[in-house]
Amino acid sequence: MKLPKLLTNKQRCLLGIAESGDFIAYDKLNAGLATWQQQYQQAKPFPHICLDNIFSAELLQHVEADFPDADHQQNWDTYRKENEWLKNATGRDFQIPFLTRHFLYALNSRSFLVWLEKLSGIKSLIPDTEFIGGGLHATLPGGKLGIHADFNKHQRNGLDRRLNLLIYLNSNWQENWGGALELWDKKLTGCKQKIFPIFNRMVIFSTTDYSFHGHPNPLQSPDNILRKSIALYYYTNGRPKEEVSKSHLTNYQKV
Repeated sequence: MKLPKLLTNKQRCLLGIAESGDFIAYDKLNAGLATWQQQYQQAKPFPHICLDNIFSAELLQHVEADFPDADHQQNWDTYRKENEWLKNATGRDFQIPFLTRHFLYALNSRSFLVWLEKLSGIKSLIPDTEFIGGGLHATLPGGKLGIHADFNKHQRNGLDRRLNLLIYLNSNWQENWGGALELWDKKLTGCKQKIFPIFNRMVIFSTTDYSFHGHPNPLQSPDNILRKSIALYYYTNGRPKEEVSKSHLTNYQKV
């Protein structure tokens, strides 16, 4: 493939990765699928999986480098609750750098959705091409995200939210900084799984009214270190009868 001269070196790198088959390594994804299917379904406190180094390190290094710093997030959405800082986020295409935007498109592709369906057992997944509530997420030092269950309906088309996918972009993250994703049980008796947001780590989990999660303790990272992630949400037209409930927004819990 001959690349247009107007592309930057980073854009050429991205397209080269995509052409070589490393943009999403389906050979790696499919090789582990049978094992991961079982792990996903049996995971507690709700179906989920944590996979490391699935994507090209070269690709994600560029994505991490392109992630806007706090000074360039003024026009992002700011999430607060009871005057406590939570996070900045954007799902607007024009605010997402070129490399990252096309990576998100690949994660919304039919090929990747087929793999997600096999992993999760959820059929007929539909991507959110608007990235509502998703896209790029950044928590600043001192910030946190309270334990919650996510909104259950797409705000524009009414589809049912079924899967979350998170990819962390934090090289050299130190555990003493905190920021671990906590998965809590249905009765909110405590954290049952703790997942630190290290570079090239992907977390996928099923979303219901009881898939409680968050990182509830203030970040202890240095002033210039953000907790950075990519978030994508996947939907279906309808859901199992036992999971149906009235439409609701994000449901934060006092724990």
